[in-house]
Amino acid sequence: MMRVDAYTHFIPTRFYKEVMSAGSHKDIGKRMMGVPSIYDVNVRLKVVDKFKDYAQVLSYPMPPFELMTKNGKETEEYAKIVNDGFAELCAQHPDHFPGWVAQAPMAAPDCGVREAARAMKMGALGVQIYTNVAGKPIDHPDFDPFWKAMNKTETPIWMHPSRTAAFSDYASETKSKYEIWWTLGWSYETAAAMSRLVFSKILDKYPKLKIITHHMGGIVPMLEGRIGPGWDQIGARTSDEDYQKLKKSLKKRPLNYFKENFYTDTAVFGGKPATECGLAFYPTEKIVFASDCPFDPEKGTYYIRETLKILDSIDMSKKKRKAIMYGNLEEITGRTLVK
Repeated sequence: MMRVDAYTHFIPTRFYKEVMSAGSHKDIGKRMMGVPSIYDVNVRLKVVDKFKDYAQVLSYPMPPFELMTKNGKETEEYAKIVNDGFAELCAQHPDHFPGWVAQAPMAAPDCGVREAARAMKMGALGVQIYTNVAGKPIDHPDFDPFWKAMNKTETPIWMHPSRTAAFSDYASETKSKYEIWWTLGWSYETAAAMSRLVFSKILDKYPKLKIITHHMGGIVPMLEGRIGPGWDQIGARTSDEDYQKLKKSLKKRPLNYFKENFYTDTAVFGGKPATECGLAFYPTEKIVFASDCPFDPEKGTYYIRETLKILDSIDMSKKKRKAIMYGNLEEITGRTLVK
């Protein structure tokens, strides 16, 4: 059975040479520069070829353009370079890379909408955004034009977590230590962004949104009790706002939004308990196969191999396996990825 990896990362050659290599990068930017298969297509092709009946959907990794420059026009130009590079790369290697995800710059209210439309005409499967925009929440009114446009066109949205060491773990400190901002913070960040979309009523306002959350939605699956009966009592811990009134105005129980209004992927760094938890939490039709290649200790192969090994070890019907491996992604994007 063919497996289409829905969330892998690559930096197109021109962007790598003209922007990434020319800049001074630290933390997550430094990480990008240290993985050859993130920018060398020949190395990446060899990684893909190690696995039978396997292909990758490409997307840009990190850092977000909005953290690389404060210039809205420049972020849009960055996105164009990346998206043009992906279109060219996938046209050259369709068997290895049957699809790509466009980067939607969000620095200015209209540029994400404009570039998303251009990229979709070029053949993108959808667009990628981050869980915040340079620290601004994605339910901020500035981004309403983006949600409105994505809802109207039903453009799939890949949502990647983003948080830096500047987001401290304690109020008394100025930065996060020990890479907690990444190891634990990104999983929380994803859940927080999902929650903001629920309680800000963006999902009620724009019910046709198709959002694929990375890494099984972060901490969401293991917090079903808190999100369910816990949030059924929302407001019991708050005295300055009437959150019960807000909850009653929602069209669904909070928990149901997390299960029904988001898609998710299997990229959990080779963790079997996390995989099983996610498979138990989300309906089958909401799950797509992904590995997060190439950010593993082997710089490309480990996460693919371990994710496939885990999924192959779990007893499921042929129909369910097909749906997760590529069927759901084809349904979400409206594209035939496996011929």
